[in-house]
Amino acid sequence: MAYKYLVIVESPAKAKTIEKYLGRNYKVVASLGHIRDLPKSRMAVDVENNYQPEYISIRGKGPLIKELKKYAKKAEKVFLAADPDREGEAIAWHLSFLLGLDVTDKNRVVFNEITKEAVKNAFKEPRSIDMDLVNSQQARRILDRLVGYTISPILWKKVKKGLSAGRVQSVALKLICEREEEINQFKPEEYWSIGANFKKDKKKFKANFYGIKGKKKALGTAEDVQKIIKELDGDQFEVMSVTKKERIRNPALPFKTSSLQQEAARKLNFRTRKTMMVAQQLYEGISLGRGGTVGLITYMRTDSTRIALSAKNEVAEYIIKEFGADYAASKPRTGKKAEGDQDAHEGIRPSSVLRTPKEIEKYLTKDQYKLYNLIWSRLVASQMTPAIFDTIKVDIAQKDIYFRANGSTIKFPGYQKVYIEGNDEGKEDKENILPVMEKGDNVKSIDIEPKQHFTQPPARFSESTLIRVLEENGVGRPSTYAPTLETIQRRYYVKLQNKRFEVTELGGIVNGLINEFFPHIVDVHFTADMEKDLDEVEEGNKEWEKVIDQFYKPFAIEVEKAEENMEKIQIKDEPAGFDCELCGHPMVIKLGRYGKFYACSNFPDCRNTKPIVKEIGVTCPVCGEGHVIERKSKKNRLFYGCDRYPTCEFVSWDKPVGRNCPKCDHYLVEKKAKGSKQVVCSHCDYKEEVQK
Repeated sequence: MAYKYLVIVESPAKAKTIEKYLGRNYKVVASLGHIRDLPKSRMAVDVENNYQPEYISIRGKGPLIKELKKYAKKAEKVFLAADPDREGEAIAWHLSFLLGLDVTDKNRVVFNEITKEAVKNAFKEPRSIDMDLVNSQQARRILDRLVGYTISPILWKKVKKGLSAGRVQSVALKLICEREEEINQFKPEEYWSIGANFKKDKKKFKANFYGIKGKKKALGTAEDVQKIIKELDGDQFEVMSVTKKERIRNPALPFKTSSLQQEAARKLNFRTRKTMMVAQQLYEGISLGRGGTVGLITYMRTDSTRIALSAKNEVAEYIIKEFGADYAASKPRTGKKAEGDQDAHEGIRPSSVLRTPKEIEKYLTKDQYKLYNLIWSRLVASQMTPAIFDTIKVDIAQKDIYFRANGSTIKFPGYQKVYIEGNDEGKEDKENILPVMEKGDNVKSIDIEPKQHFTQPPARFSESTLIRVLEENGVGRPSTYAPTLETIQRRYYVKLQNKRFEVTELGGIVNGLINEFFPHIVDVHFTADMEKDLDEVEEGNKEWEKVIDQFYKPFAIEVEKAEENMEKIQIKDEPAGFDCELCGHPMVIKLGRYGKFYACSNFPDCRNTKPIVKEIGVTCPVCGEGHVIERKSKKNRLFYGCDRYPTCEFVSWDKPVGRNCPKCDHYLVEKKAKGSKQVVCSHCDYKEEVQK
């Protein structure tokens, strides 16, 4: 079929969606991401010639480039419709070069959502390639190349092959190491609380010790508690004061990339990479049966929480229709723009709020539905009225000893009709309804229970809390968080244990060396300032070559010193405690890219290796001969299997407990859920009590 115009996008899914909107005069093809980049085999940055990069066509893309050139020759005009961000602009620029297009020609088309209206409007107003945006991407790419290809060989030489360093990854590793150090140095401190159950008329309620004579007092020791308990005489207490207040809670703002990654981790248990992959699918387009293929959300790499006026109006109409005018915010909140945030396009929202999650659920996979529902709910809630709570504070005393009860009830749910924001602790706000009390009322204590506590060390970072800290410090940008977290795990600098980052021995060594020899690289403030400079390039206020030069000259001196002074580090193999069954030499524990494993010390003459497995002390419930061991899947997920595999093929995601079900005699397993565990049957509906 003849066509007038060629449109080039990154992905086949996006191409498929757009072609349906544009009609027969347009042919839409995909570049499959970048088609030109710096070669992998060498630095390819000329530091003597103003840091000029040497780009080559990416290996394996030759046939695709040939095909794109053929398509371009047949077209009257070529439109470059890569994603609306730095990377997308750079892809358009590289395509322009390879296809011999005029860089000043108005052939660049950008849209924030892939809907018929948005795409058609974008083609009415094409622009020329934004070279400031391209230069910003180039500068980042060149900086990352200079850092990575300079430090990594030193680490290879002095520690082991396969290591790497980077502007953002090394800062992320440093933050995790510093947190580990805080945990190791933490000294727990004792403190106590006194909880009590009271009764007013027939209604029971809880209160906690507050202080003496109405002034707050901390309880540090058991002696402090005993003094208080001794002072109490009988079970009669008096209500000293009742304070009632109204508390207003505003809805969260619409999502930007980092907040979506954090909330998807908290609420959906999604890893950062998974969140971005599913969001990409929703953005590029989903087939809705007769409704055709449509992009369901706006572009998912953004620093902005701003929402288009047309979208706000649509949401307001929806809220009034579904919930009533009382629930529609007259002035929806706008967030403060954080330093370094780029506001080039909107926050993440549904392309139309009228496509409710329930209506389109049948067209989506489970993961697509979960993420779409999260994005949809968050947007609707952000345009609703605040939730209003009635809070009550009651002080109860006997002599001079004060207890305090706090209660709250929802007066008006507002946005909470639709959505409640998650938190990193997984705690939920619960209503606590107190009986009606007035000053001077008498209440009766039922029991008083002192409890000993110890202060806890700071928690290790999860993916979401680490992203939050990186963002707060201005390190990295939306597009960098997912690959950064992936890299530090792939290099085995850190590992995820119970969804928290733990530093490995290798990670500690690498972090120590980079801190010592390349302090600027891991200085949070320096990295944040560098990000600001790169953003200035994007705004057209700074020249990219000068920004790089400012960084590289002191960096080159650090490199020279590291080459001279960094001592070679030998990571010693731990003895495994048993001999190789093939050659009789001792087995050792080695460190590989996926963690530790057993290997023969007689390598390379003997290449015997074994995975390190952990027995759980349970006989295999299927064969009755083998032992159940912990294993890890390729995605680092824990599962359980028989050590006689493949002879016995028993496998389970849940941990067997070594007992059989009293109802059906199948094996019992332990299931985990939000800080608790429960023993259930692997076959029938038998359940035991939940254990904390």
